[in-house]
Amino acid sequence: MKSIMEALEVNYQYPGSAADALNGLTMSIPEGKRTAICGHNGSGKSTFFLHAVGIHRPAAGLLTWKGTPLSYDRKQLQLLRQRVGLVFQDPEQQLILNTPFEDISYGLRNARVPEDEIRVRTLHILDSMGLGQLADTPLHHLSLGQKKRVALAGVLVLRPELLLLDEPTAYLDRSSERQLLEELSRIHESGITVVMATHDMNLAYAWADWVLVMDRGQCVMQGPPEEVFRDEARLQALGLELPLLLELWQALPEAMRNGVAPPRSVEELKRVALQFHYSC
Repeated sequence: MKSIMEALEVNYQYPGSAADALNGLTMSIPEGKRTAICGHNGSGKSTFFLHAVGIHRPAAGLLTWKGTPLSYDRKQLQLLRQRVGLVFQDPEQQLILNTPFEDISYGLRNARVPEDEIRVRTLHILDSMGLGQLADTPLHHLSLGQKKRVALAGVLVLRPELLLLDEPTAYLDRSSERQLLEELSRIHESGITVVMATHDMNLAYAWADWVLVMDRGQCVMQGPPEEVFRDEARLQALGLELPLLLELWQALPEAMRNGVAPPRSVEELKRVALQFHYSC
């Protein structure tokens, strides 16, 4: 499996902290897959993301981009941040100007894109994200879901190859979460590798093609979701819960589950139940 970014024996400690935030982290992000990085708060997910865009630099070890070690000179960091986009959990940390149009165009201006192209690309991403009518609305008038989409648009307008999202569905209502996940599917289908850090096991199980589990600054589990979540004992030892859908599946009669792969969505579960019902 081809990697787009790797951490190799990375150590990092925040100033004033006695514990390592990353402790010999070795982890690979597969190119082209929807990847969920799971773990409790403090497991190192966000710290890894900050290393991935060069905000933090390893105390030991290294990160690679498509097999080449990251360089930390100013020009190379600017190029990296166009290839790797990071969307923070709290959009207020990311939105710095007055309106969606101004904020989204800011990154392009920093990248020295010609003004005519800035306008075209900004209007295009606003329309594609369903934000066209809000282009000139003051940011403080937007809902949390709208702010998250503006922050996402500000990253996507730079046309990254790798998109990192830190707890993207945090604090969203069900409708806003569904809308965001639909947008992420569209982004992935366009050819962008999408990685989500989350402690929501239900989301990781249903959404991801590949799951990485972090604990105390290390990657301790990895694989397809059906494989990772099969190891219930290890997940419980890490203090993580099984996805609710998988718990429901395991509670069903053996005759219904026999020879059938565990469903990854409620729709799949309904189909299995109906097939079993009609076969009886």
